[in-house]
This record gives sequence, structure tokens and C-alpha cells, in this order.
Amino acid sequence: MSDPDLTGRRVLVTGGSGFIGRHVVRALAGAGAVVRVIDLQPHPDPSVDIVVGDIAEPDAVTRAFDGGMDSVVHLAAVTSVLKSIEEPERTFRTNVIGTNAILEGAKAAGVSSLAFASTNAVTGPMTTPKISESLALNPLTPYGSTKAADEMLMSAYTAVYGVRCAPIRLTNVYGPGMQAKDSIVARLMRCIRLGTEFEVYGDGSQIRDYVHAEDVMQAMVLALTSDEWAGPMVIGSGESLSVLEVIQAVEQVSGHEVAFHHGPAKAGEMPAVIVDPAKAHAAGWAPRYPTLASGLVGVWEEWKNADVKVPA
Repeated sequence: MSDPDLTGRRVLVTGGSGFIGRHVVRALAGAGAVVRVIDLQPHPDPSVDIVVGDIAEPDAVTRAFDGGMDSVVHLAAVTSVLKSIEEPERTFRTNVIGTNAILEGAKAAGVSSLAFASTNAVTGPMTTPKISESLALNPLTPYGSTKAADEMLMSAYTAVYGVRCAPIRLTNVYGPGMQAKDSIVARLMRCIRLGTEFEVYGDGSQIRDYVHAEDVMQAMVLALTSDEWAGPMVIGSGESLSVLEVIQAVEQVSGHEVAFHHGPAKAGEMPAVIVDPAKAHAAGWAPRYPTLASGLVGVWEEWKNADVKVPA
């Protein structure tokens, strides 16, 4: 998998100050792209061209597309399943109204390609041995339903307006730079560093695929340049682990034992996510970190020396 040449390509990254966004911005700039970010938060690199604003606010979106854009990487969203259940209206505003605003801005600005951070939650509970792009949409939560709505909007913009949209259905993303995240790998690392106890939701048998942020970034960059990336694309490491197995992997890599207890299961949580990334492989993508253990080494190197705080 060779790195695409993006010299001179104007790319807007929504949510570019976030965990995945920072990886994407760095990769795009490294490939020669002219990058602008729109985000609610400033970017940690002061040299990055940024519009600090809300993607659901027309004025902010107008400023983000000022001067025209060639491509968009759309990451900005309410990303927490649990937060979406607690705040469905805020989730809809950001994830659907905001996405519609970005698509309208992209159409007006002459954008030819858009890579979108979607989720396998759009298809709901597993009805086949592996999740693929052919499954019907059947989301269980406001998060999954808003991402499904976004995919439908993007299907229309691809067909009618010539904005080639590639919704990339992500599994659980981990990697360097996730100190502010509340996902399982970050929570486990934080418990080790702070000496606190980890809560396992339910019995810990629920299984997930874990994909490294660098591998997500590679997919996003590839989707901007390859016509094969149109419509939904499932990516993942291809290795699915239970929560208890993730705890074991973190313990092995860190050399620390994780204290944990079992709490109640969370409503709307899928018992299993096992994905089939064959279509993405055929389109030129392959994970550089095919196992969680291989990716955790670099993550722990960062966490063991990081200034760790409990996220707000």
C-alpha cells in the first residue's frame, strides 16, 4: 500500500483537532495537501489553518469552505454511543444537520471526494458470521441511526451531485494521542496509571475488532484519491477480542495487572462485532497493525510517561 501523492490538493478535515483528526491532518500535510480544519476546539499545532466553529452553524461552514476545496475528510460527530442515548437531540444536530451542512458546502465548493467516519453500528446486531457492506441498515442507538442517515445522504450526493462519498465503517479505534478519550483502551491505560479500578460492562464476553488510528488514517487518505472507494467500506484489523481478552492484552504489554469489577450491561450494546474487511483489502488497504498486541506497544510507551487526568 503506497502513500498517495496529494500535492496541492485542498482538503477540509472536520473534527481535525480530535484523536483521529490529528493523525489525518498530519498524514495529509505530509502527502503535500493544503489542509484546513473545522473543529469546536483549537488544533494543538498552531500552524494548522483552522476555523473554530460548529459544523451545524452555516457561517462556520461557509468560512471552512472559503476559497474552494477539492476533498473533505468528515470526522466531526458525537461519537459516544452512551452519550447519544443520553442526548439524542444533540447527537442528531451534530451528526445529521451538521453532516448535511458539510455536504451542501462540499457541493458548492466543487469537492470531488469525501471520506466519512461511519460505524458498523449502522447494521445493528450481527445476523451473519461477519459484518460486511451487504447487510441492511438496522441501527440500535441514536449514534448508529444518525450515522446511517449520513450514509443515505452521502449516497444521494454521490449519485446526484458528483461528490464521491466513501463512508468508512470503523470498528473500535485506538492509538497514540488518546489521553482525552473514554474508550476501552484509554480507560484501561488510565486505570493503570491512576491506580483505579476498571468497570467491565456486563460479563465481559462482548467482542470487538480494534483498529489502529494509523490504519484508519491510511484508509481515509486512500479514499480521497481512489474511485474504488465509493459507498460503504468496512475496515478493521480482522481480529476480534472479548473485553476480558483486551484486559489481558493490556496487562501483557504494560506489565501491570488491571483491577476490575463487573457492572451492569449497557443498553443498545452489540454483543459481537466481527467484520469482513475484504472489500477494503481489494481496494488497496491493509492494516499495518493486524493485532491489538502489535498496536498497543506504542500506545503504552506514550501512556506510561503521559500526564494522565480523568476526562471531563
